Amino acid sequence: MPFREILDSLLTPRERIAWEACLARNARDHGKGADLTREGERPRALHVVLDGWAQKYKQLPDGRRQILALYLPGQLCDLDLFTVSRSDHSLAAVRRLCVAEIGRAEACDLLHRCPSLSQIFCWSELVAGAIQREWMISIGQRNAQERVAHLLCELYVRQHGKTPPNAGACDFLLTQWQIAEATGLTQVHVNRTIQELRRCCGVEIRQLRLELSDFEGLAALASFNANYLHFNEAPSAAERVAPLFEPVETVAPLGRLPLAAPILQASVPARRM
Repeated sequence: MPFREILDSLLTPRERIAWEACLARNARDHGKGADLTREGERPRALHVVLDGWAQKYKQLPDGRRQILALYLPGQLCDLDLFTVSRSDHSLAAVRRLCVAEIGRAEACDLLHRCPSLSQIFCWSELVAGAIQREWMISIGQRNAQERVAHLLCELYVRQHGKTPPNAGACDFLLTQWQIAEATGLTQVHVNRTIQELRRCCGVEIRQLRLELSDFEGLAALASFNANYLHFNEAPSAAERVAPLFEPVETVAPLGRLPLAAPILQASVPARRM
């Protein structure tokens, strides 16, 4: 299921009310291409995508740019708000974007009132890392046709869930230039590759929509396996990381101080889902 539905399914009713109220209170609109966070700046807020897509990127001094990640509705950005003093990447709107911008103090208060969010945030970062590894494999090992096909498959599955229809459609907000920045190709090469995928797999990209008539064929071409998205593992994964947020009870030997509780416990109360 899409990330927004996973998050809703793991929150208690009380937590869901507090979470949704926080999102509504902090909703902000951004225009196409607007930066939410710039590399080198101090992180100011936790961003949650409400509508539209966001992109994480890094840019070289000569203007060349690499898109590192894409965030769809419901997803969390900038969890490094809690860990770094300066951002090592930029975050921008793909097109028109609505996000909730939750400041550090409010985010900490929300974590205290909604303990399940701690496990969900941790699971979200684990999945983000898995997606990053898959993108690295694409740039390092897949050819141009496989790279673009894999990106299309991923975005299709992230919106439909682990068992998407073989023929269907989904939102697709990227331009060919942005596909090139995400896959390490030139725009000309991307254009030619999409034409090839149209002929062999029935791929159509038009009016901000991706239409697939043969998802299984496209997935086979790209060697796409959705396991790295961990859709069916969200509840059990959140449960497995729960001990990270529980207090450590120790008995100190004579002459020794008690062991400190995990660092995460300093800001998140204990609770098992």
